[in-house]
Amino acid sequence: MAHKIIYRTPYLLSPLVFLTSGLLSPLVFADDTSLEVIEVHGDAQNKHLALGSTESLLSDLGVDFSAAGGVSNLPILNGLMGDRVKVLVDGAEITAACANQMNPPLSYISANQVTSYHVVAGVSPVSAGGDNIAGVISVNSIAPQYTQNSDLAWHSGYVSAKYSTADNGRNFGVGARLASNTLSVNYQGSFSDANSYEDGNGDVVLDTLYRAQNHSLTAAIRDDKQQVVVKLSHQKIPYQGFANQYMDMTDNTSYGVTAQYKRAFASSEFAGQVNWHSVKHDMGFFSAEKIGMMPMKTDAEDISSQLKWRINLDNDSSILLAQEYYHYSIDDWWPSITGSAMMGPNDYKNINNGKRERIALVAEYESQNSKKLWLNTGVRIENINTQVSEVQAYNTGMHMGGMHIGLSDAIAANTFNAGSRNKTDTVVDANVLINYQITNVDELQLGIARKNRAPNLYERYSWGVSNMATTMIGWYGDGNGYIGTPDLGVETAHTMSATYTKLAKDDSWRLSTNIWYTDVSDYIDADIVRNFNSSGIDGNSRNILQFTNVDAILYGAKVDLRASIYQSEQLGQWQVKANITNTRGKRDGNSSTQPLYQIKPLQTQLGISQQVGNVENSLLWQWVDTKTRVDNNRFENQTDSYHLVNLSSKTVWDAFTLSVEVTNLFDQYYQLPLGGVSIAGFKQDNATGFTQLAGQGRSLNLALSYAF
Repeated sequence: MAHKIIYRTPYLLSPLVFLTSGLLSPLVFADDTSLEVIEVHGDAQNKHLALGSTESLLSDLGVDFSAAGGVSNLPILNGLMGDRVKVLVDGAEITAACANQMNPPLSYISANQVTSYHVVAGVSPVSAGGDNIAGVISVNSIAPQYTQNSDLAWHSGYVSAKYSTADNGRNFGVGARLASNTLSVNYQGSFSDANSYEDGNGDVVLDTLYRAQNHSLTAAIRDDKQQVVVKLSHQKIPYQGFANQYMDMTDNTSYGVTAQYKRAFASSEFAGQVNWHSVKHDMGFFSAEKIGMMPMKTDAEDISSQLKWRINLDNDSSILLAQEYYHYSIDDWWPSITGSAMMGPNDYKNINNGKRERIALVAEYESQNSKKLWLNTGVRIENINTQVSEVQAYNTGMHMGGMHIGLSDAIAANTFNAGSRNKTDTVVDANVLINYQITNVDELQLGIARKNRAPNLYERYSWGVSNMATTMIGWYGDGNGYIGTPDLGVETAHTMSATYTKLAKDDSWRLSTNIWYTDVSDYIDADIVRNFNSSGIDGNSRNILQFTNVDAILYGAKVDLRASIYQSEQLGQWQVKANITNTRGKRDGNSSTQPLYQIKPLQTQLGISQQVGNVENSLLWQWVDTKTRVDNNRFENQTDSYHLVNLSSKTVWDAFTLSVEVTNLFDQYYQLPLGGVSIAGFKQDNATGFTQLAGQGRSLNLALSYAF
């Protein structure tokens, strides 16, 4: 098989390049007479200047985000969000342990800790990960480095800092590494603190403040055939505002352990990994920007193991056999409030002794049977079990002033406890991926896949039916309430994707076009049960919805261009990059073809960059079209089109790297198409209604990193 080399500019690749790796190492075929495999790492552009959320890194790879907290935005791939996207942190799965998904997997790692990151949208190899229909995002911090000396000694380190004016954001990062020829020890930490940011009108976007810290300690030991790695991690978020939720995060404390083992044999490789992650999560209120008195708590634990054996059949092909196990458990309860007639005298048990267990078997074949053709195909079989114990309401119902308080939830609890709370599904994933190099400058990539995702515990087992109980459920930021459905079915997606790439003979430009189509059976959407209006003001109604299975269709197209446009000794090298993306999603049925929720409208970007010695300058223009296709069931708002201009300059001087950036240069006011509604603003002044969450105004961002 062709050798591997490192390609140091990850953003010059078409989206479907990332489909061609069976182990989440993106591949592209070089302009050569032979087929050359290139392993792409996303850390080349990081330099530890990226601090805080990993959103800044992943957005460059085509990932959109649904607004949530400052470090907890939910990724969206090809119009699909939340659990439909599989997110791996150092190969481990972490489950969002919250009724609002306030602690999604990406919130547990800071951008400065990331050494490589990969995105596989749509058609992904079965070995990349199961239980998803949108694709796989993998971020990694484990990257042991060794020296030629036998004594353990200082290897390298860094300190980084960043300040942003729009939110008075302060971010700090630090790393230190000791190494020998057999041992590597690495510590990385980060601290982030920000006030609520200002929009383009200079108004504060309420309840967008946060504070977070992440720490990791990784040790690795090796010999000439094998390597063992152990990583310890800890996160502490004392508070994080969620402008588009009724609650805020008042604490998130987690601990994790990841252990990896790899061994090379004469004609095969073995890799094993075990993971443990525990989190205690509190929701409530901490700021005058959104007040309340209701507490909510979750205790959750993820335990998993993965065993993978890759066997080389010959010089051009291999087979991967794998077995994976995942166990997730959670308790979600809402403590009673002393003296409250409505929220007491009992604790409200929302998810009691909840469990979600997956067992998977994987077989995958990969072949490079000519200089022009590469093939990956595989099958994944998973058994998925979900279950919960009996629940309880705050009370059995009581009378106050002629009103019956709590009765609906008490009846709902009894009905839920009397029904089935244990469900097992067996699903089959399969894929075929083909890369064909037509000529040295033409490449065709084709993919087809069947993928499945079983409902999460909240989609199946959120049993409350009152306005208060239901509005605590949901990660959509829409102000509506949600009820679970115990017999909810598994989502099954059939996806087809094709990419054609053309590049210049002298490699001065590269044009990539991608189209994709996904047909989803039993897509988990929500139907209206009733509506409510907490303010009594016309136009402020919200809906109570119940999760249900429908059929849905999503499709889209992407065009990406990279080109070198000028080069001289005085003015350096100039490059242009441009892309345009359009995504559509709708229900597919005789009764309804309404648009799906949070599908981003047509968007395009045009950027020009200049590299002169150690200085890199860039100008980026982004335009997003008017959003008119909205989900009426969720009262999704339409948004106006907008454009943003960003300027940045980065210079490297010895061990220092300095970055100066101005985002939203013209301080434009705009509303986030994927932002949801401002519940914090509604609670401050309900006469304004549920307005769309506004984006960040002009911000001057300064970042400095020192490596030693």
